[in-house]
Amino acid sequence: MALDSGVARTRVWPFSGLVTTHRSTFEQYQWTLRFAIAGVDVLAVGLAILLAVALRDTLPYFDDSLNISSVQRVAGGIVILWMTALWIFRSYSERYLGAGSAEYGRVFLASLTTAGAVAIAAFLAQYQLSRGFFVIAFTLGSLLLVATRHAVRRVIHRQRANGRLTHRVVLVGSPGHVDHLARILGRERWLGFRVAGAITPPSYRESETAHGVPVIGSTAELTAAIDRLEPSVVIFVGGYSTTQLEVRQTIWDLDERGMGTFIVPSITDVAGARLRMQPVGGLPLVQVAAPSANRANRITKRLFDITGSSLLLLLAAPLLTAVAIAVKLADRGPILYSQTRVGRDGNTFQMRKIRTMVPHADKLEAKLREQHSDPGAVLFKMTDDPRITKPGRFLRRFSIDELPQLWNVLWGDMSLVGPRPALPHEVARLTEEEKLRHRVRPGLTGLWQVSGRANLTREDAARLDLYYVENWSLAQDLLILARTARAVLSSDGAY
Repeated sequence: MALDSGVARTRVWPFSGLVTTHRSTFEQYQWTLRFAIAGVDVLAVGLAILLAVALRDTLPYFDDSLNISSVQRVAGGIVILWMTALWIFRSYSERYLGAGSAEYGRVFLASLTTAGAVAIAAFLAQYQLSRGFFVIAFTLGSLLLVATRHAVRRVIHRQRANGRLTHRVVLVGSPGHVDHLARILGRERWLGFRVAGAITPPSYRESETAHGVPVIGSTAELTAAIDRLEPSVVIFVGGYSTTQLEVRQTIWDLDERGMGTFIVPSITDVAGARLRMQPVGGLPLVQVAAPSANRANRITKRLFDITGSSLLLLLAAPLLTAVAIAVKLADRGPILYSQTRVGRDGNTFQMRKIRTMVPHADKLEAKLREQHSDPGAVLFKMTDDPRITKPGRFLRRFSIDELPQLWNVLWGDMSLVGPRPALPHEVARLTEEEKLRHRVRPGLTGLWQVSGRANLTREDAARLDLYYVENWSLAQDLLILARTARAVLSSDGAY
């Protein structure tokens, strides 16, 4: 059922004489989501305890016996303590729920804290709790909690993408700001915000914005215009031509009507971990931490790259050997293909790939580019490129041709995760802002890889690269690597 809410109604308590306002549909949705996820968490923890009882005897490393009655006496307490820890560590907070790796990190931290608390309590009380049961319960419980959180997230995102579980949104601001956010919300449908209309400054006389968002009124009659449409969420996007006092009064009015309110800051593509609210003289100043690009070049990421690329090269050695033989036998041409790419600080390097095209394919590119080139594409790519060899199609389908780049990672030209390695003629067309991507090593994979690959427009690819440079973290690298496997298997954008 779509969450297209109207104005909240008031209710008078018969004995107190107090008038109260129902929660907005947006707040109701947030609380419903929290309680639904909490219910799934209880089931996951309960299942982990049951499995720990059933699997205890499979662990030969613990010589203690399992006393069922001792488990029964504390099972309820463990569940309550675990759920309390999940709540205390804000794993149900709307700031972390449903997006990013922070939610999973808080689930693991809450699980670790619960395990420590149970262990300390059992030791102090001299309670005989099977060590085998303890290890299995908290190991399986942590994994089940993360797995169910991920499954619930996927279900919600899929429902939103299909037009369900959405919020009707009104954007308040200048047409340019409205269109910018409308495009983002339209592209990221999993967020669940469906733009229903816009409120623009009185000077704007058109019936809709350039992006096609209908204008339902002007900021001079903001509250009345919102009442006509009755959305569940109102977002101030900038350029709304009102004073701070008027904005604050409007937010109070919207709150009384039960509508969720958001204000988009002028700075975008900055991760929440870098933002900190700091009241100064009654003003809510937002402090922005320095970009993470400098930290990305430190020894931690480099050690991670060396270790990861070394292990992957060892594991891929038999596959690379078989592929090399297949490519050589196909047309007797060279096995590897080298191409000049631009790396960190604008330095060039030779990026190596397994050859998937006929020899001298670059000489045929000019003619094909004239016939099939898309000016909005990041790279010149065709879904049915006649230059691709028979083994090359298979290699591209599963990105096996990219594996030799692990040598580039090992030697320091590239990283396992980072911005897409650009060609010199592409770099020549970059803006000064887009050139900030060269503060870090380019990556074998990255946000561009797990977000559409060749299907991305140049604007989207540049935005993702800059976001990565601005907000690098090792946890994000691990998440991107995990998502890369799924992107490769799906073959979306791989040609």
